Amino acid sequence: MLTLLYMKTIQQEYLIAAPIDDVWRALVDVEAIEGWGGGPAEMDDQVGTEFSLWDGDIYGKNIEVIPQEKLVQEWYAYDWEEPSTATFTLFEEDNGTRLEFLHENVPERHAKDIEQGWRDYYLGSLKDYLENK
Repeated sequence: MLTLLYMKTIQQEYLIAAPIDDVWRALVDVEAIEGWGGGPAEMDDQVGTEFSLWDGDIYGKNIEVIPQEKLVQEWYAYDWEEPSTATFTLFEEDNGTRLEFLHENVPERHAKDIEQGWRDYYLGSLKDYLENK
């Protein structure tokens, strides 16, 4: 029996009342990641780095890095056979940083949970951490 996997795309945008350097650090620095709740983590800001978050529940590789501007990662979760692609793009705003997020190739069966997870446990937590530290 052939099972077709339908892939979804998730888009979110956050206005974070913090400097772009702080937002960038919260995406790529282990200490900051563990501060907002994504640890234990392995991460840095180098192309080719294999990373893991939440003690390996999420893992992948940095495939494009433009410091303080753009981070593109291959992402795996659950039992995914193919990676999804997560793109974080940062823009300076008058009152902080606008983070545009695009997550492509997310298996349909996990898309709803993944989309909510970004809000509740990743980008929402990152925003709260930076605005309340």
